[in-house]
Amino acid sequence: MLTIIAKVLVGLIGAGIIFIGVNAFRAPQAAAGFGIPGTPTEDRTFQAWLAVKAVRDIASGLFIFILLAGATPHLLGWFMLAAAGMPAGDALIVLRSNGPKAVAYGVHGATAAVMVAISVLLLVA
Repeated sequence: MLTIIAKVLVGLIGAGIIFIGVNAFRAPQAAAGFGIPGTPTEDRTFQAWLAVKAVRDIASGLFIFILLAGATPHLLGWFMLAAAGMPAGDALIVLRSNGPKAVAYGVHGATAAVMVAISVLLLVA
């Protein structure tokens, strides 16, 4: 039962990161919600870098769905544990940029913590 719950949560994370990537293409101003103050969402060079990030977000979400479809819970758990480094790194970037601590901890840090918890559930399954 815990494995099923963990897999559902993994699917939600995969869908969420794909949504974030697609949203970055559709509405670049949404990047201001990442937590870095003074994000130049109207700057075309910034939008190009944002597109690079968006492609990587979408691919990350697709990796999750590929692993959900064909990998063992153990392999999926290791992948999610490694992938938890992305939101943890995002939290550090926001903090280093003097961004809001609520975003660093409440969005990025919480995402990393949930991913680690899911990893544990999958690794002990």
